[in-house]
Order: sequence, then C-alpha cells, then structure tokens
Amino acid sequence: MDTSLLHKESVQSSYKCAILTISTSRFEKYGKADRPERAEDASGKLIWGMFQVQGSSVVHYELIPDNIDMIRESVKNCLYSEADIIISTGGTGLSPADVTIEAVSPFIEKDMPGFGELFRHKSIEQVGNSVMLTRAVAGVARGKVIFCLPGSPNAVKLALELILPEMGHVLKHVKGQ
Repeated sequence: MDTSLLHKESVQSSYKCAILTISTSRFEKYGKADRPERAEDASGKLIWGMFQVQGSSVVHYELIPDNIDMIRESVKNCLYSEADIIISTGGTGLSPADVTIEAVSPFIEKDMPGFGELFRHKSIEQVGNSVMLTRAVAGVARGKVIFCLPGSPNAVKLALELILPEMGHVLKHVKGQ
C-alpha cells in the first residue's frame, strides 16, 4: 500500500458550502440575491457548480456589497450555520473598496498561509507578476474553513482546483479527527 495516501483515507468526501459574493455594483443592480443566476454572478455560479459536481451542497448563497459591517454580519451568520466551508469571492484586491480581508480577519482563529502562497504561485501562469495584487487568504474559525478568493472566474476556478482535492483532508484536521 502507498503510505503517502494514508493521510487521505476515510476523510469526508462531501461538504456543505456557504458562498458570499462581495460586489457593490452587483448588489446595487440585483439587491440581496439568493442564487448566483439572479445576480449574473459567474464566480458564484462556478463555485456552486464545482461543489455540486463533486457531490457537495451549497447551503447558503448571498450577494453583499463591499461594506465591512455587512460582510462581517454575513460571515458571522455562516459561522453559526451548518456550512463546513465558507467561500467569499471579491474584495481581495488593493483598491480602497476592497475590504473583504479586513472584514474576515477578526474571525480567523488559525491562518492557512499555505493556501495563499500556493494560489499566488499557481496564478503566475495566468496573470504574471500581477499576482502580487491579490490578498487571497484562508483560515479556520469555529471549526469551519474560510477561503477569501478574488472575484475573477479564472481565479475562482484555479482556487477550487487547489481546494477541492484537499478539502476532506483539511476538514479532518480542522475537526480533530
């Protein structure tokens, strides 16, 4: 038996995901949408679809503006929900309106710097040196894993290709199994 695979045996294979799309322009146009199709949200729709394809479910979707208090309230609600994973998309750049990281950081109990490092490393192929503009991060709070991703569908797809194969292993550690 290949012992390098032992750490991934008997891990959870389906998860409950909460998706938070952070976009003031979409929020102003569509309001507090409860599905990505109702907000023309390509990144939210991509997250939803990729989780469903691998057998997981989305238990919450929310479209919110780049407002630190509203983001914090949504994250807080997700932390007390049935979700195993909270994924936000948008608001991770450097513009004054990008406040997702500032909103989420106070909830993080343990950082996962390896995610941001790996994501930026892999992103170089897509965006070159512009990779330094993203502040994508991950961490753990209240036994849930939080990923803050850029708003670009290409960035979301790449991030999920990194996240999904390891999610069972990550949750096994987070839940202390």
